[in-house]
Amino acid sequence: MNAIHYISLLVIPVFLLATVIYGVLRKVSVYDSFISGAKEGPGIVLRIFPYLAAIFVAIKGFQASGAFDLLKTATEPVFSFFNVPLEVISISIIKPLSGSASTAVFTDIVKTTGPDSLATRISAVIMGSAETTFYVIAVYLGAVNIKKTRYLLPVCLAADVIGIIVAIITVKLIF
Repeated sequence: MNAIHYISLLVIPVFLLATVIYGVLRKVSVYDSFISGAKEGPGIVLRIFPYLAAIFVAIKGFQASGAFDLLKTATEPVFSFFNVPLEVISISIIKPLSGSASTAVFTDIVKTTGPDSLATRISAVIMGSAETTFYVIAVYLGAVNIKKTRYLLPVCLAADVIGIIVAIITVKLIF
């Protein structure tokens, strides 16, 4: 166990050292490249901040308006029909919206149902197999000023739904 602890402490420093060595071997001015990237950082933060603020307001509005509860109630019969724990509804709805909110919901599921429950297992796999679609679209596309996203949202949401369905099926088959 001690060896794993020490190895985990060394992963990041070794990676940074390997990056510097690789840059030097490729004759790249590593320090100048780092400074150049660091100079761009604040500009990127300022450029994506409005998109972050918009997605945050949209998520909070979705929750506060009652739309989250309405969607949860609407999907409850489907989850019940397939004998999926009802706690999974919350994580399935919130994961595409917000990573931090889904982490909070997941933590609550673990606390209320236990770490070895079916709800926790399915929720854990959903956490790893669904994307925070709205956040990614807002931040990444906003950062590079892409405005035309005709099919992007439907395709991303379809991928999330497929990921959630596969997560449920996989966990139910394995456990």
